[in-house]
Amino acid sequence: MDAIVRTPEQLAQALRAQRTRKKLTQGSAGKNVGLLPKTISGLEKTPERSSVASLFRLLSALDLELVVRAKTADQDASGTEW
Repeated sequence: MDAIVRTPEQLAQALRAQRTRKKLTQGSAGKNVGLLPKTISGLEKTPERSSVASLFRLLSALDLELVVRAKTADQDASGTEW
């Protein structure tokens, strides 16, 4: 799964999509990485209010990684938030 995420809402959608794709409940996703279901719910609803540490734990549970790269000129003109 590749997704370009530029907003908290897009992050929430990508996390939820991957969790459901893997057929995991919030509880089962968090079990092996020490996250409570309410923490995963928060990441999937309001990630801007969640900790970076929780985000990385959930990424690990979902077999995802965070990639940071420079925007291309085409992306700068896209009109997306930030």
